[in-house]
Amino acid sequence: MGSFSIWHWLVVLLIVVMVFGTKKLRNMGSDLGGAVKGFKDGMRDGTAPPAEGQQAPAQAQVQAPAPENKTTIDVEAKHKS
Repeated sequence: MGSFSIWHWLVVLLIVVMVFGTKKLRNMGSDLGGAVKGFKDGMRDGTAPPAEGQQAPAQAQVQAPAPENKTTIDVEAKHKS
């Protein structure tokens, strides 16, 4: 009862395919693969030291343009003081 045979896994796989369908499973698999690839790329980029003669790029500071009128409304504000 502790381990499952190949027949148990085949029945589980058949039930999963019947419930979700092959197209949805394929989409979920490709989404999961893309997420894992993006995570690996992010980890590799974050730990890679800069090459010789190159400095790490400085973070760009972006300033928001000054509002032209004083009647702008913050639609994401939860509550005002």
